[in-house]
Amino acid sequence: MKMKDSVAIVTGGGNGIGEAVAKYFVRNGAKVAVVDIAQANIDRVVKEIKAMGGEAIGVQANVSNEADTAKFIKATLDAFGKLNIVVACAGIIRDGTMLSLDKETGKVSKKMGLDKWQPVIDINLTGTFLTLRDGAEAMVNGGWEGLLVTISSVNKAGQVGQLNYSSTKVADALMPKIIVGEFQMRGIRNIRCVGIAPGYAATPMLTGMNQEALKGLLRDVHIGRLVQPEEIASLIGHCVENGAINATTLEITGGLCYEHGIAK
Repeated sequence: MKMKDSVAIVTGGGNGIGEAVAKYFVRNGAKVAVVDIAQANIDRVVKEIKAMGGEAIGVQANVSNEADTAKFIKATLDAFGKLNIVVACAGIIRDGTMLSLDKETGKVSKKMGLDKWQPVIDINLTGTFLTLRDGAEAMVNGGWEGLLVTISSVNKAGQVGQLNYSSTKVADALMPKIIVGEFQMRGIRNIRCVGIAPGYAATPMLTGMNQEALKGLLRDVHIGRLVQPEEIASLIGHCVENGAINATTLEITGGLCYEHGIAK
């Protein structure tokens, strides 16, 4: 499959990795639907893509809502007439430990509430499922060659303080294997699915954090720096055009070192 003249949907396309992916696709000849929850971010990215000479539409949507998923699929087909690539970049974090203890009594003083658990599950897992499910439906019914992409994380290996986030990312990493197995069983040959698991990436969340804390994170990264969103976008672009990459999740971490299987 060639990037040029393909049509892509990128959720979470209003900033960070999603923005970099959308712009990379356009630079390489694709048309893109930028999907995000924040209208201001959508408007900025679409404006910048058009200034580059690219073709893009923007759709405001909550990826965990089925009606919104149907909306951005329809908007893409109405605008561009087909769908070839779906990248599920939308994601959130709500960090915290499952239990917190009182320092004096040693008893539980606080538990992770559903206010931190459920939104992460809804966006990172259910949102990815709905995006891929409905994107695949469009590709099957249209007969178009396609690629579905999940965005996992190196924290699929497990990260203390991110039980909610890590749980979604290990699931996102497993999805390509299961989805392609189902495609094989159903005789669906025109669609592949791959996962991308970045390490510490140069998104606003990390670049804006305490710089001493950031240096501490980078001590465990072999290349000694954050992974650039454009490097992640380039890897996804390679997956688009290399038809043998399928049913797997690829890490792009800059050589993040581990201790006992847990990301430090």
